Amino acid sequence: MEHSDENIKFWMACETYKKTASRCSRISRAKKLYKIYIQPQSPREINIDSSTRETIIRNIQEPTQTCFEEAQRIVYMHMERDSYP
Repeated sequence: MEHSDENIKFWMACETYKKTASRCSRISRAKKLYKIYIQPQSPREINIDSSTRETIIRNIQEPTQTCFEEAQRIVYMHMERDSYP
């Protein structure tokens, strides 16, 4: 009944993203994650608060391995509370 496959896909994509060592690859992957999951009206937009979204938008220019960590934490809480039970 729960249509939230975007949450687990985002969480798994973040796990892969965190292992990306190359700066160039990290920038490319960060932009892809943003376009698919973070950008308003994106195909698989996840449910995160506006301050987290704004922080990601600021950090995406020079993304670090942890720039999606807060969004990943929020998504995990949604899955834990809504999807898993």
